[in-house]
Amino acid sequence: MSDYYTVDTPSTVTPSLSLSAPSYPPLLCPPSSSPPLPLSPSFSFLPLSPSPPPPPPPPSPCPCPLPHNINTSFTRLLGHILSASSSLDLCVFAFTNLDLSRAVLALHTRGIPIRILTDMDYTLITGSQIGAIRRAGICVRCDSGAVHMHHKFAVVDGRRLITGSLNWTLTAIQSNKENILVTEEPDLVLPFITEFQRLWDVNDPARRHLPSIAEKPASLVL
Repeated sequence: MSDYYTVDTPSTVTPSLSLSAPSYPPLLCPPSSSPPLPLSPSFSFLPLSPSPPPPPPPPSPCPCPLPHNINTSFTRLLGHILSASSSLDLCVFAFTNLDLSRAVLALHTRGIPIRILTDMDYTLITGSQIGAIRRAGICVRCDSGAVHMHHKFAVVDGRRLITGSLNWTLTAIQSNKENILVTEEPDLVLPFITEFQRLWDVNDPARRHLPSIAEKPASLVL
C-alpha cells in the first residue's frame, strides 16, 4: 500500500486530485492510542506555496507549533513523520525546513528513538537545522566522503518508507517541482532499511576516527 503525491510550482494553485480519499487525522502532537490506519494508494498534485493562512487555535490548546487541521501534501508529510511510535531513521542530504525540524524534535520529546544521517558539507549551510537537532540530544552521523550523500528518505517504525526527490528545505517545499512516495510495501521498505544501516555503520565515528556531530561542541556546529 502506497501514498504518492507531487509538488507543483507556486505560480498557480492546482486543486488536489486524488484517486482515493483516505482520511488524515489532525496533526496533533500527542500520539493516538488507536492502531495506525493502513495506507490507501493515492496520487495527487498539490502546490505547497503559497502557504495557507494560519489556522485558528484548536479548541484545546496544543503546545506544539506545527500546523493543525490543514490538509495539504506538506501537512500529510508531517503527519506521516509524527505518526512514529517506536523509531524514526532519517537519511537526508539537506535539512533546513523549520516545521520538519519541529516535527522531529516533537518526536524526540515524546521519547521516540531517532537516528539521522546527513551530508557533512550541508550541515554548515545557512539555516541548517542539524545543530538544533544535535543540541536536543538526537544522534546525528555525517557522511564526509569524496562525493555527497544525496539520499532523501525516512523510515518510520521500521515499516513505513517516505522517499522521493524532496530535500527537507524551504525552497524544495515552497518552490520546486518535487515528488514524495510513502509506502509500507516490504519489498520497497526493506532495501532502504538495509541502506540506512549500512551508511550508519560506515559513518560510525569510532570506526572512522571522526567525532560524531552529536558529540561535537556546539560552537563547531551551525
